[in-house]
Amino acid sequence: MFDVAVIEDPAAAEVSLDPMRAKLLAALAEPGSATSLANRVGLPRQKVNYHLRALEKHGLVELVEERRKGNVTERILQATASSYVISPMALSAVQPDPERAPDRLSARWLLAVASRLVRDVGTLITGATKAQKRVATFALDGEVRFASAADRAAFAEELAQTVTTLIGRYHDENAGAGRDHRLIVAIHPTVRSE
Repeated sequence: MFDVAVIEDPAAAEVSLDPMRAKLLAALAEPGSATSLANRVGLPRQKVNYHLRALEKHGLVELVEERRKGNVTERILQATASSYVISPMALSAVQPDPERAPDRLSARWLLAVASRLVRDVGTLITGATKAQKRVATFALDGEVRFASAADRAAFAEELAQTVTTLIGRYHDENAGAGRDHRLIVAIHPTVRSE
């Protein structure tokens, strides 16, 4: 089971967004059968089986084991990941495009850039999983408290200058065997959960 899986297929995204199926996915962090899940989610076993077949068809759950109980075979399933992210590729016709309105101070542009990040990294993870390889990435996450809007603006300007200098130092346009990497640096107000 993966910690996070990326859903790129529109049909799989639709299946995962059904509230009951999302509940079943969460319950299947640990292996379970339709019978054991039926009691937990308050549905008849047959209805749970219907939802499980849809989840299995789209690769969101997988068979772990089959157990014979008399004349019946009990299928034990488990979610393929602990959590899922739906890639903007699932809505390819309307996915955000940061090139449409590149305004580095716009929250909507930041959201379009973040969507591209999810799409690109999701595609890389999918390919790497098939090839049984790892994806070389790096992320930095932190918080900073600014005393004023002027301090925030000064920080953003200094950060931009520092990153631009660093890129200039390491970017080699003539590296034939080199591989391009996308760099995203973002800053936004922290969202506090209640």
